Amino acid sequence: MDKELEIYYNQYFDLFRNEGWKQLLEDLKNNALVINSVESLKDEADMHFRKGQLQILASLLNLEATINNAHEELTNDVESI
Repeated sequence: MDKELEIYYNQYFDLFRNEGWKQLLEDLKNNALVINSVESLKDEADMHFRKGQLQILASLLNLEATINNAHEELTNDVESI
């Protein structure tokens, strides 16, 4: 793995260990519960907007797993060479 990529992953790993990251995830999970409610939808456009919000929240909530999986794959690929 080149140095730039190693720094990239290490910066993410530092972020994920931060208490602020854990706090952000909790806030995002709570927001997702509110956004996922259909009770206050006004129309179809509002539904599509909320769907987009939920997709973004899901990306953020799954970011740590995504980065860990990518790093593991990269590490396994490098080790198999």
